[in-house]
Amino acid sequence: MTGSSTRGIRTVLHPVSDLAKAKAVYAALLGVPPQTDEPYYVGFEAAGQHIGLVPGGGPQGLTSSLAYWHVPDIEAKLAEVTAAGATVKEPAHDVGGGRLVAAVLDPDGNLLGLLQDR
Repeated sequence: MTGSSTRGIRTVLHPVSDLAKAKAVYAALLGVPPQTDEPYYVGFEAAGQHIGLVPGGGPQGLTSSLAYWHVPDIEAKLAEVTAAGATVKEPAHDVGGGRLVAAVLDPDGNLLGLLQDR
């Protein structure tokens, strides 16, 4: 183990079937309007967390929520977790604004997200 750290889970994406209905529920739950409000993605910032709503599971094809562990070096963390037995499902790539994301499967098939802000 290299001991590279995480900064905790601060981003969670939820696949939704009806974006308008989900947006209303999450706005009521979080007590804030969305920070990002697009037909392909609605994102909220509340209590140090980013909550994203992804219609139809988005390009990732999500079928359940995906929590992202924030890391200082995504490539180092990918190397560390794959050496420990995880399998890369989504290699690190830029999703805009210098934000890198990746996803791995643990040995039981659970999806784990990694996120690095530059």
